[in-house]
Amino acid sequence: MPSTPIEAFTSTYVVLPADNVDTDQIIPARFLKTTERTGLGAAAFHDWRYRPDGSPNAAFPLNHPGAAGARVLVAGRNFGCGSSREHAVWALLGAGYRAVVSAEFADIFRGNALGNGLLPVQVPPRIVERLASERHERATVTIDLDAQTLVLPDGECVPFPIAPFAKHCLLHGIDELDFLLEVAGEVSEYESAHPRRISTVETAT
Repeated sequence: MPSTPIEAFTSTYVVLPADNVDTDQIIPARFLKTTERTGLGAAAFHDWRYRPDGSPNAAFPLNHPGAAGARVLVAGRNFGCGSSREHAVWALLGAGYRAVVSAEFADIFRGNALGNGLLPVQVPPRIVERLASERHERATVTIDLDAQTLVLPDGECVPFPIAPFAKHCLLHGIDELDFLLEVAGEVSEYESAHPRRISTVETAT
């Protein structure tokens, strides 16, 4: 499903100082009844953001006044571990995030993020620690996917890795199916120029 292309952007950020944040904490299982990508933002980190009576938990970082409008989430190691659920990515996108910065991502979460328009920015642990310790309400980071860099509040430029195909899709706001549809003509041309070597027609026995 197409998403908004990720261009270079500057944003404030929110720090979630926890390792091993699993997908059930990002989006509790009771919210998985929908197959729609939209409408899950309010449920992101629901059991941490809200008290049992439904009132906001003022101690949770995403509820701090300075968190409003942030498009970058900074988290601890092994972010997105646990069960495979695209809803976790949909919830983060619905909450307004376009990128998550961490020292380590769970592989399945990383794949779901890249396939749905959320950028996983993996950097050394020392960078996450600096962002956490130096954060204030007006601190911003700049993420440039094309250059594959994260610019810290003090101006230091930190590179991050991403697979070339995933980068292409995120820059253009497309997924794997969109890409295949875009090159369908080239695929047909190739197949026409390279006849099948093995017949696929069943023969009577």
